[in-house]
Amino acid sequence: MQTAEAWRALFENWPESIPRAGILVASFGETIQFKDFLISGSILLVEREIPDSLGARKVLIAYDAIQAVKITAPLDLARFQVMGFQPPF
Repeated sequence: MQTAEAWRALFENWPESIPRAGILVASFGETIQFKDFLISGSILLVEREIPDSLGARKVLIAYDAIQAVKITAPLDLARFQVMGFQPPF
């Protein structure tokens, strides 16, 4: 699975038990804090709680421009097993 497809699958299957908030790290160097998101076939729409320096509260980003997703909620690692993560054997 390519990286863009993996990011799309992650957001499409985001479980309700994990808050839909965090920080995106984009391939163009920007970090984007978000409080919610909507999905589409090739672009993710994230909503900022606080506007950026230009006043933007919404960011549309291609899945292939996402380098990392940081989760800001203080959750135990075991809670992420619903997203397909598992401990090493």
